Amino acid sequence: MTEVATSTATTKELSPEEERVLIRDIAITAEANTKEGDSFFLITQKWWQHWIDYVNQEQQLNTNNNTNEGSSSLAGNSDSPRLTTLKRPSGIDNSDLISDGPSEDSSPGSGIEIHDTLLEGRDYVLLPQQVWNQLYSWYGGGPTLSRKVIDSGLSQTEFAVEVYPLRLQLLVTPKGDRSTIRISKKETIGELHRRACEIFYLNLEQVCIWDYYGHRKHALMNDMDKTLDDANIQMDQDILVEVLNNVNGTALSGGISFPDNGFADKEATSVLLEPSKSSLSIAGGLSANKIASRGYSAEHMQSQTLSYPGRELDNTYANSGVITRGASGGLTGLLNLGNTCFMNSAIQCLVHTPEFARYFREDYHQEINWQNPLGMVGELALAFGELLRKLWAPGRTPVAPRPFKAKLARFAPQFSGYNQHDSQELLAFLLDGLHEDLNRVKHKPYINSRDADGRPDEEVADEYWANHIARNDSIIVDVCQGQYKSTLVCPVCNKVSVTFDPFMYLSLPLQFTITRTMTITVFTCDGSALPSTCTVTVPKQGRYRDLIQALSNACSLKQTEEIKLVEIRNHLIHRFLDDSYISLSTIKDDDHLAAYKIQKSVKGNVFLQLIHRRQEQETSDAQRWKPFGTPLISSLSCDDVIASGDIQTIVQTMLTPLLKEGLEYTDNSDPSTSVAATDPSDRNSGEVDTNRASTSVNKKVLPKLPLQLVDESMTCIDLSVGDEKAVNLSASLPIVVYLDWSSKLLEKYNMHYLENLPEVFKYGPITKKARTEPLSLYTCLEAFLREEPLVPEDMWYCPQCKEQRQASKKLDLWRLPEVLVIHLKRFSYSRSMKHKLETFVNFPIHDFDLTNYVADKRSSRSQLYDLYALINHYGGMGSGHYTAHIKLLDENRWYNFDDSHISPIIEEDVKSAAAYVLFYRRVKSDASASNAAGSGRVREKTSYKH
Repeated sequence: MTEVATSTATTKELSPEEERVLIRDIAITAEANTKEGDSFFLITQKWWQHWIDYVNQEQQLNTNNNTNEGSSSLAGNSDSPRLTTLKRPSGIDNSDLISDGPSEDSSPGSGIEIHDTLLEGRDYVLLPQQVWNQLYSWYGGGPTLSRKVIDSGLSQTEFAVEVYPLRLQLLVTPKGDRSTIRISKKETIGELHRRACEIFYLNLEQVCIWDYYGHRKHALMNDMDKTLDDANIQMDQDILVEVLNNVNGTALSGGISFPDNGFADKEATSVLLEPSKSSLSIAGGLSANKIASRGYSAEHMQSQTLSYPGRELDNTYANSGVITRGASGGLTGLLNLGNTCFMNSAIQCLVHTPEFARYFREDYHQEINWQNPLGMVGELALAFGELLRKLWAPGRTPVAPRPFKAKLARFAPQFSGYNQHDSQELLAFLLDGLHEDLNRVKHKPYINSRDADGRPDEEVADEYWANHIARNDSIIVDVCQGQYKSTLVCPVCNKVSVTFDPFMYLSLPLQFTITRTMTITVFTCDGSALPSTCTVTVPKQGRYRDLIQALSNACSLKQTEEIKLVEIRNHLIHRFLDDSYISLSTIKDDDHLAAYKIQKSVKGNVFLQLIHRRQEQETSDAQRWKPFGTPLISSLSCDDVIASGDIQTIVQTMLTPLLKEGLEYTDNSDPSTSVAATDPSDRNSGEVDTNRASTSVNKKVLPKLPLQLVDESMTCIDLSVGDEKAVNLSASLPIVVYLDWSSKLLEKYNMHYLENLPEVFKYGPITKKARTEPLSLYTCLEAFLREEPLVPEDMWYCPQCKEQRQASKKLDLWRLPEVLVIHLKRFSYSRSMKHKLETFVNFPIHDFDLTNYVADKRSSRSQLYDLYALINHYGGMGSGHYTAHIKLLDENRWYNFDDSHISPIIEEDVKSAAAYVLFYRRVKSDASASNAAGSGRVREKTSYKH
């Protein structure tokens, strides 16, 4: 294990407040002295958050004085009052960060591996060595996960922690041996040589090492002082160790250069996560200037994102690229400045759009709008135009897009720094920004759009488009903007509203079907049956009412019953899903839902929520009650007088299906402290064991349960005493009752029925069947055009109801652009994680026919499109890699653009599951259309001949 210092300054255990202050002071001191080569330590977020809660409980106690004697703060959970103080954390346990189990040595190259998908702030935090040493001396544990601070680029005061050193595959030829190593990106090529010779028992004079990215030789790695970072070595790439026949290496003479074939041999290869991908933090963040401490005290600080400046790369890529006959341009790569593959791929696709290539190589300066307040005073257009001309200039030397990136960072700070970003989001910004910089309209007129009022769609559409062109007229509009028809229908009054809006690209969902499978656990509230899990199929774009109806059918709901649907978070009821018009899209796949069968509600009824708690298992004497399992609910009438004994009876009835078989409940309780619960064998539930039913009496006397009711002032009322004591109920607030389960009480019930509530939909490995059934691009388009309800955040104001409504929305394509950009929505976001859909989409390369999808049938123009470029994304979210496949129309040949590496590919290799953004160009129906495009202005006229 990595050696750590232990504290001998004190022998007594410090108070939580003393620990907090000491760690805060150590962190501040460590900040002032952080330098390259220092060690930072990973610690699991789960343990760290426990410690933060523990040392901050004194401040929380001071702000929570409304609970009974002996209670403490809510420990971050305002829904559950705690009656005891928080226990001191046990030993540090980093095992959940380790992929292959704990190890004593976690230095890079030692063999221990952490999970590839860890995120700082979600899974772990980074602590300076001094902070780690102090925590370790107090708590012990492990394993120790040490990582080095490296120089992050140009500035000598900006550092990063290399959480994921390079993982390289060493391949030996001609022997065929192989080995995997971990090595810092800041190590030299000489150190890589030494390590390779050590692993394979070779002499330095015997070998030469090649950059073998994509199983193609790119460069001989013979500059022993150059770092692997400067040599552009990527995560998980191959390194070829070539054993020579003689020490002079004559077999390698001639200076041969090999083109790169990108990811031709890799299905989904990811590149290196830039150090500490989110931010370098000690519970906060380390920037160039200071460490911020989050959670040490009430003065919480926001984390500061660590920038990763681009490295100054020399011109070592001159031999990379494609060696082709002829002098056609457009085969110049872009240097990766540090996680800028997302930008490079988008730029190459725009640069190789023929209309843009012609426009920006001609004199476009006269069209720059220098006064547009929505633009970038022409600077973005000038920077893009300059970069485009360099990429189309003769030669193959890769271009460093630093001037363009500087302009991008100035006008779009979200793309500043050197973190990975979404290529499609950048593309959307570029198209919009270039449009505003090149808008031919210098003074936009104010136009008040008229409502359709029953007029023909053709008339309204032409009016909307003319109004749009009157304010927006640029090469971007000419080439990339189309128009769709949007129809909104109010779900209450059926008011129909029709508008015609422009679009720059289409974002298509990846859907095999129009349905969705959802899993929900159904509970009975009258004690008649055990909980059961129901999996139902509902419309993917349906509403809550569709799910409730499907559940009602699945569990044979009686006419006198109804379903109450709730979302469970942290073993508490987070929200009731009551509004039947809300879209099912608001329910995420990793949500946990419960459905309760109750008697139909009448006016004046409130819900009783039963929350289960048990003592947290810790080593110290302090105790903490923590929620567990799934809450239960029942309906009560506010008009009736409810006593403590009534609530005891209700709770006992709800729990009767969970009673274990054959147990005697004969403790020494006084008869006055017991209640009668109805035996479930009296009910025709179909779930009760017949042996039990035959041996049970109709009524079973059970001991009272330790129930506590939380009133409006957050005071806990003990319901285990005073049966006749009336309970005051609020008609506006739910009744929250806590049941504190002792170990003895837990032995009497089958509580596993209330635990492990399943997710709505559990993500699993993609089946072979799913991989072999391609999803058509036409299917994705049809899903995009299908009617669906608006999301709650985008409610529509109905002019007839005079209220916000979740209307149904239907889109239709009305006018298509010359260049149609299609974004495949591969990334889905949930509360706890992000998913990337690796679905293979079968998109046409030739003759993408949209004739049947265009609602306006007046146009005689061709609606056929050919693919000429696409952006690919390989790997996972945040750690992946972008490339572009582009067809040079003059050569009628496809190429792979992978940053500075360019290689030819066959058309069959264009299609893959990595396709992310597709660029289609209208097939010209006659020569005149092509000539019109060559003039630099290809704007479609806004009216049609009738």
